[in-house]
Amino acid sequence: QVQLVESGGGLVQAGGSLRLSCAASGRSLRSNPMGWFRQVRGNDREFVAAIRWSGGSTYYADSVKGRFTISRDDAKNTIYLQMNSLKPEDTAVYYCSAANSLDELGRDGTYWGQGTQVTVSS
Repeated sequence: QVQLVESGGGLVQAGGSLRLSCAASGRSLRSNPMGWFRQVRGNDREFVAAIRWSGGSTYYADSVKGRFTISRDDAKNTIYLQMNSLKPEDTAVYYCSAANSLDELGRDGTYWGQGTQVTVSS
């Protein structure tokens, strides 16, 4: 069983930065793609960013490309999301995720964290 615990959310002004962390426990996820999704109440959960493995390929939603950076430290079983130039529309609950393949990320069988709130004020 895998547990994912996010941290680092909070309130920030537009233009500011936050770094989210997601610590995994239960087993090593070194060979698993991991990612971040976000959800605004009443809307579907949407993809933000994903990374294959340490030093591997990264993927971003168009809305965050150039502003957010995903990274991972497999020695610590942790992934990060550095968020710069934050906008009010980035306000959401951010969820960490892991899956057996990139195609499965976000679908049935995905491991999810409990989420962390990010609020960007204008």
